[in-house]
Amino acid sequence: MNRLLAGATLGLLLATAGCATQPAPRTAAESPADTIVEAPVAEAPGAEPAPPAAPAATTDPAAPLAGDAATAAVAAVEPPAEEGGDEDFAAIYGEDASGGANGDSFAALDPWEPMNRRVHAFNSAIDQGFMRPLARGYVRVVPAPVRTGVSNFFDNLSAPLAFGNLLLQGRPRESVETLGRFLVNTVAGLGGLFDPATKALKMHRHGADFGRTLARWGWRESRYLELPFLGPRTLRDAVGAFGDTSMAPMTYVEHDRTRVSLEALWLVDVRSALLSLDELRDAAPDEYVLTRDAWLARRRYLVEADRSERDEGNESLPAYLMEAEPAPSRP
Repeated sequence: MNRLLAGATLGLLLATAGCATQPAPRTAAESPADTIVEAPVAEAPGAEPAPPAAPAATTDPAAPLAGDAATAAVAAVEPPAEEGGDEDFAAIYGEDASGGANGDSFAALDPWEPMNRRVHAFNSAIDQGFMRPLARGYVRVVPAPVRTGVSNFFDNLSAPLAFGNLLLQGRPRESVETLGRFLVNTVAGLGGLFDPATKALKMHRHGADFGRTLARWGWRESRYLELPFLGPRTLRDAVGAFGDTSMAPMTYVEHDRTRVSLEALWLVDVRSALLSLDELRDAAPDEYVLTRDAWLARRRYLVEADRSERDEGNESLPAYLMEAEPAPSRP
């Protein structure tokens, strides 16, 4: 009996000691994850060691991913990007902005790429530091109807240049219609500020320049060339610019201050029309390649339109991409 009492007393003491030394369970806030400790397993001699077990996933529901929450918050605050540039790219290429089907063919027309890239970097620095902010300020300050009038004025001013080149291309019907547009808009449109020839008389606009005339005569493909301050060209278009100079109305403005003011306003007007492409250019992996390919694709489209004489009323390209080359001024 005494032995039974002693054994019971000893068992009670051991149980009490075990409860006193057992650590209290952690709360969910204190423990980042439930950890399972496995007993080591004896390995047979010569057996390969087992790979380490993957860390146990957390079971705490109160631990969300902070990165996902921050990303969602930024996406909710950041405004959606404009899609005008992507639409313009698709209009030029006939494909998504991420595509590059024409890249190889246009790269073959750029044997002077190292030199062109240096000139492009120079032009981009001037554009981003001066022309782009100026164009944005112009759009913010000047009302849209006034900007439309300025664009109409310079478009009408390029009509004599288009008229002469259409004659040289052997397109008398388009040249007569272009001359008629010029007379109507100059007289009834207050010097070209308004466009009654299009809105009232449904007269089509036909753009032309001497570079396209040379293409009409057989010089269809040409090397890509980027010029300081003047931007993308081809060798054919650079040669054609000398022929256009003699037919450009601004060349004959004798008053220097007036001519320079008109040229400056024209530059701002052209740059403001291209603002929708800035986002696409900034996001491009290689902005030089994007600019080169877009320019060559546009010129190729216009040359093919001249050859097939189907440029009238064509809306497959944005309006400013269908414009003729700007009327050059006196060098």
